[in-house]
This record gives sequence, C-alpha cells and structure tokens, in this order.
Amino acid sequence: MGNNNTMSDMANIALVTVEGDLDVRTVPALRRRIDRLASRGCRRIFLNMSGARYVDSAGMGLILTELRRMRGEGGLLSLVNVSPQAYQALRRMRVFDYMPVSRAGERRTVSALDPSVLPDWRTTFRVEPSALGEARERVGELLSSLPFSPDEVFDMTLASGEALGNAVDHTCGGGVLATVAAYPDRVTIEVADCGDGFELAADEEPPEAGPCAERGRGIRLMRLLADSVSIGHKSTGDGTVVRLVKLFDEASGVSPAPGALG
Repeated sequence: MGNNNTMSDMANIALVTVEGDLDVRTVPALRRRIDRLASRGCRRIFLNMSGARYVDSAGMGLILTELRRMRGEGGLLSLVNVSPQAYQALRRMRVFDYMPVSRAGERRTVSALDPSVLPDWRTTFRVEPSALGEARERVGELLSSLPFSPDEVFDMTLASGEALGNAVDHTCGGGVLATVAAYPDRVTIEVADCGDGFELAADEEPPEAGPCAERGRGIRLMRLLADSVSIGHKSTGDGTVVRLVKLFDEASGVSPAPGALG
C-alpha cells in the first residue's frame, strides 16, 4: 500500500482513499490495490475521491474496467466524496449511468419517524450464529420486495450483514434478533443483541480507540452503505440495537413482504 493512500477494510467491504489526481501516473498503483482486494474476496469497494480534482482517460479506464470486474464477480465499485471538478468530468463520460457516484458533502437527511406512522409491514426473526448466511439472504429477499435498485439492495444487505456479524461476534451469539420494517418513505433494519449496552447517535462519530473501536470501524463502513446508522440501548432488558435506515428515492406505496418470507 502506497504512502499516499489509506485504506480501511473488512472481509466484504473496503474504503480506498485516493489522494491526488486520478491520472496516468497514479492509476497503476491504484489498480494493483483494487485487484489485491478483489482477489482476497472483497466484493464492495468505495473509492474516496475527495483529494482528486482531475480524472484523465487512464483514470476513467481504470474506473470502468474495475467496475466491470467487480460486477462480474458479484460485487460493486462506487465513488464517494467526488470533487466538483472531477464530478463534471465523470458526468461528461456518463459514468453515472453505470455505477453509484456521490459528490463531496452529499448526504441524504433522514428525518425522525412520526410516531403515529405505522409500518406497512414488519418482520422479526431470530439469527442463529451458525446461520448468518441464511439471515443475510432473508434480509436481501425482503429488501428486494421494496422500491430499491439492485445496487441499493446489495448495499443494504451488506450493511445488515455487518450489523449481524458484529452482534454475533462481539455480544451474545444466541440472542440476536433482526427486524425489517417498511414505511412509506423508508426501510428500517434493526439488529438487537443481549450484550453490553452501547449508544451512538446517527450524527455522532464512532470511537477510534477503546473497547468499542472495532465496532466503530464497522459503523463507519455501514454508514457508507446506509443513509443512517445509529445505536441505542434496548427498550427492555440488557443489550444494544443497531438501527439502519435507507430512504426510497421518492415516497411510494409499499407492497406487503412476500408471504413465503413472513
């Protein structure tokens, strides 16, 4: 890993920060890093473009080539924190037609739910430590019944998987519950455990040191995937609830979850 780039990674998700322009000089090293991540099984890569003011044809080629590779392997590459200058270049090349791109400072505002608004449907199920894969699949199937794009379903399934994995690994593997609820403008996914209580507001930075540092790293990555991530104490008993929120592009009627999943 070069000195001009930093990276945080987990088994399935990686954030690669590119400092400096994405051009013919920097492409080879960046390509090696992305290829190394993909070869190790990473299926979701974010390129943090906050330091890139310019993207030349070599940079465009890298983005599109690596995107095709990731999609071919069942994964996804996207760009975040894109500067205004680079954003215009990417728009002219119609990169937005093929992958998620977000500009610097672009973050959807998630308002609090009106307590009087009831979900269109809600499903809760127990997550067994030996069946994390099945739990992730169930969440993905529930999300697929909602007005999300395949990329959004992919991201929220990954975010849910991180929350489920943290709950099983760091708290009490036998007492994890997952709840998926669909509202007119959003979906919420709650993962409750029976471990030590922990609180973190949606706009609060996770810890970088101490006993919760590892969980904090997972929270940062989940926030790349979801519109809001917060953590609070369970309303009854001991434990923590991780709450993920993803807004629909526009308010729409929500069909009941498929009966086979209920």
